[in-house]
Amino acid sequence: MKDGPLRVAILYPGDREAWQHADPKSSRFADLFRAFAEQGIRAEPAVYHDDFREEVRAQLLGMDGVLVWVNPLDGGRDRQVLDFLLRGVADDGVFVSTHPDVILKLGTKEVLYQTRELGWGCDTHVYRSLAQMRRELPLRLTAGKARVLKQHRGNGGTGVWRVELPARTTPEQRGRGMDVSPPQSTAVRVRHAQRGCVEEEITLMELFARCAPYFTAAGLMVDQEYQPRLPEGMIRCYLTHDQVTGFGHQAVNALFPAPPGAPPTAAPQPGPRYYYPPTQPEFQPLKHRLEEEWLPAVQRLLHIDAEALPILWDCDFLLGPPGPDGDDTYVLCEINVSSVAPYPESSVPYVVEATGARLLAARRRRAVAP
Repeated sequence: MKDGPLRVAILYPGDREAWQHADPKSSRFADLFRAFAEQGIRAEPAVYHDDFREEVRAQLLGMDGVLVWVNPLDGGRDRQVLDFLLRGVADDGVFVSTHPDVILKLGTKEVLYQTRELGWGCDTHVYRSLAQMRRELPLRLTAGKARVLKQHRGNGGTGVWRVELPARTTPEQRGRGMDVSPPQSTAVRVRHAQRGCVEEEITLMELFARCAPYFTAAGLMVDQEYQPRLPEGMIRCYLTHDQVTGFGHQAVNALFPAPPGAPPTAAPQPGPRYYYPPTQPEFQPLKHRLEEEWLPAVQRLLHIDAEALPILWDCDFLLGPPGPDGDDTYVLCEINVSSVAPYPESSVPYVVEATGARLLAARRRRAVAP
């Protein structure tokens, strides 16, 4: 077994200058660097770019593990090259979180469709081609309820669209379906969830054109019913493996509607997220259901062991319709596993403890590997 302290790299994107001058004390992960040092774990920055991936690979092979903070889409690049590198170092015995294979199971919007029947879902569909969406989306708009379309992989609200028929659409049109007029010419109200976007009225033809790029490279889009209680806020549950380690609550979030009587462009932009420890009283019913019911069901469905779950990840919930007893229900709207930051202070000790255990296990495995 290798002597000396356990070693972990904290990997995040940057250019070569950032790689050469990385300073843990000025990093956005300074709290983690300090916490690891206090536990005798040697943590060092690993700034990543595809252009110098071989240097980063060599660095990671000298580690016991690596914690990765890189968005699915970043600076016009995706993670294909990085994920190939991470799979390779994991095959050499380095602990990687989150492993790319786990990201594909948990960190894409398809998981909303796959897990829709587990208790945290709602009316959810998947479009595996643009042609399928052109056929099926207009029919789902005839009920007069808004839909939310989400691209397969993305971040920051990119590729997430709220779509509904304008209020002037007649009940007869809503009830009879879109055969009353060609779908391509039908007007819809849309709002992109990316920060700074406002509600627009466009045709379905234009909507489909905007969504077409999401279907390239075997992409897809997920379609969920819009949750009318969104103005009551979004609850983010932060987790280490299968344990909730903190909460975030954001009152004004993406797709928040304009005030009654105000023009659509008056919808407020997302506001701050407030953080709470895992003991916060009002979130205990959600914590219990997530830890005791939903996560075990997800692990069984997707074949993920608890130790393979991410060191730090989160699940975003909106309030669903009240249950038969009047209690709140919850609807999962997103899982983030690629680049969870910022995070509550309460999560740090859990991250450090769990990472230490995984690093030690990785070192022991490498010591006995042939």
